[in-house]
Amino acid sequence: MSPAESAAYLQARLEVVEARVRFLVDTRRGVDPNPDDAFRGLYVSDDQVDLMLAPAVPAGDRAPAGPEDTRRLELEAWADEQEAGGRELRLRALCRNFGLDGWDLEILLIALAPDLDPRFERLYGYLNDDVSRRRATIGLALELCGLSLRSTLEASEVLGRVHPGAALVAGGLLLVEETDRPLLTRPLRVPDRVIAHLLGDDRPHPSIADFLVSHPPVRSAGVDLVYLGLGSGARIIYVRESAAATGLSLGTSALQQAGLNPVGIDFSLIEPARDLPELLQAAIREARLAGGGLVAGPLDLLANDRVAAIRLLCAADCPVVLVGSRSWDPTWSSQVALVIDAPLPTYEDRELLWRASLNGHGPEGADLARATQQFRLTPEQVRRAARFALLKAAASGTGITVQDVQAGARAQNAGALERLTRRVEPRASWEDLVLPADTVTQLWELTHRARLSDRVLQRWTGGSAKGRGVSALFAGDSGTGKTMSAEIVAKELGLDLYVIDLSTVIDKYIGETEKNLERIFVEADRVNAVLLFDEADAIFGKRSEVQDAHDRYANVETAYLLQRIERFDGLAILTTNLRSNVDEAFTRRLDAIIDFPSPEQDDRRRLWEVHLRRGMAAEDLDLDFLSRAFKLSGGNIANIVLSAAFLAAQEEIEVGMAHLIRATEREYRKLGHLCVPEEFGPYYPLIARAGNGSTSSR
Repeated sequence: MSPAESAAYLQARLEVVEARVRFLVDTRRGVDPNPDDAFRGLYVSDDQVDLMLAPAVPAGDRAPAGPEDTRRLELEAWADEQEAGGRELRLRALCRNFGLDGWDLEILLIALAPDLDPRFERLYGYLNDDVSRRRATIGLALELCGLSLRSTLEASEVLGRVHPGAALVAGGLLLVEETDRPLLTRPLRVPDRVIAHLLGDDRPHPSIADFLVSHPPVRSAGVDLVYLGLGSGARIIYVRESAAATGLSLGTSALQQAGLNPVGIDFSLIEPARDLPELLQAAIREARLAGGGLVAGPLDLLANDRVAAIRLLCAADCPVVLVGSRSWDPTWSSQVALVIDAPLPTYEDRELLWRASLNGHGPEGADLARATQQFRLTPEQVRRAARFALLKAAASGTGITVQDVQAGARAQNAGALERLTRRVEPRASWEDLVLPADTVTQLWELTHRARLSDRVLQRWTGGSAKGRGVSALFAGDSGTGKTMSAEIVAKELGLDLYVIDLSTVIDKYIGETEKNLERIFVEADRVNAVLLFDEADAIFGKRSEVQDAHDRYANVETAYLLQRIERFDGLAILTTNLRSNVDEAFTRRLDAIIDFPSPEQDDRRRLWEVHLRRGMAAEDLDLDFLSRAFKLSGGNIANIVLSAAFLAAQEEIEVGMAHLIRATEREYRKLGHLCVPEEFGPYYPLIARAGNGSTSSR
């Protein structure tokens, strides 16, 4: 844009309007019976009534050409030279972008004049014969265009320019106000945003600024697909994407490649209570003012109950790229839309995007695509994650690290899932895990599968009919380490762990359980996390023979869950205490089934050692006896050690065998086991003495 030339051209065109106003004022003075009346415009005199009732003087469609018309032609020739030299004049660009002709421009300038020059207010008040009406009316605009008000039918061509469906009004460039008045006396006004644009201000109106977003451009084969679609004449392009695809950025990049300025709309930022059609009309006008097109999504938020808004977007007089994950419905638009499936970003695409977002400040020699491959991030989330990493590194006073980048990626998780589940920040590590070597190996394999899922499915196998996610079943008795293992896997991947709270899922009313789970899966698809269904057999149980309506709906519920977990794009872990309770169809759809056996004696000794941390317990504990005598799970051992620690803390001494034996006795009673001398051996008397208050640790 060239602000100086644009302003000069606009000012010169307003001078032409001023010349016409001056001519019309002089004409009125010549026929007004009392032009100097101090109360003119406040009442109607007898002379004025006689003048209005006088026979009309025949007139042509337009007044004879005057000096102002010559000046207008000179201005247009000058404007042609400016644009030929590569300078863009905003007023002329506005006419091209909105399809305005000469009559449209004349009316727009007449309506615009009072907002740029206060003299026009009083002049229009004089010409309207009403000091309180300081804007041009439709009738006054026709007169200033050289048309006679006495022959409205002759002016019908120009009168059509203020029709609701005409380019000026439908495009949001001109407002016809006070529609309860007769047509010719309705005032005309140009919206403030249009005035600001003509004066060089590119900021969107505050009413829509909060949901207009700028998506970072990407380099991808998908950009060429959308670009070719725009070049083929398609005005509506629907980009169908998966949860982590780049549809919005593809549309942005393609419009830029086509030489169009993209205006992005994020429907998730629009509050339901707001007037959506009015906001979308303003956004469409913004795109046309910029000489570009719209990129809007996710369309799924409008597809159910706000279809009228989709049709409004599809009717926009500019290229529109819509983005969503569901299939395109032809009833959304009277025009045919080009549907394109957005390809997933490749390994190289993600590396380039991270490097561009970090602007050369990334960790030296780090493979950022590999370090963040477990995160399903859109380009906008990558940009925000990079900004987070830079701020974190600056706050610590050190160079940016891979851990900073991963923290930035993790920080992009939406908070809606926490209202439906319980978030657990992983703390346990592999050193805390005591399991057979084969089980640990399977956990490592599951971790690598979740991390490398995109690479294998996209680059090596060409995709999968299933989702890109990974699902696993952890089966074993209570306390064998299933939940801790899920926590460790999440920590290894650098992800948060979200535990499904069954109380928020299961509902006694038919169909409600599926709806609750669907909400969880939808939100989980938007975050980067591990989803844990603890005690999963409660909702993923076996289907049974149908004997009544309840059985039939229970089976429908299980069948739905079978399909939904298969389409989930993240890592879902299910745990069960009894593997046989889980429907067999789940085992076929699961990527991994890991058994957690009860610990043997050697493993139990390691568990005692892990939980009895250094500085907490006495040196002479008989761990061999504890691991041999009591066949407990890791969870039970953890409970015993914790109870013993509280007993020792009361006496302000280290944990000893007496504390452990007493805590074991309490755990046995919780489990419903008998405390017999054969199991407690030489330490059985400690239980009896504990009842008398003796708790010596030696």
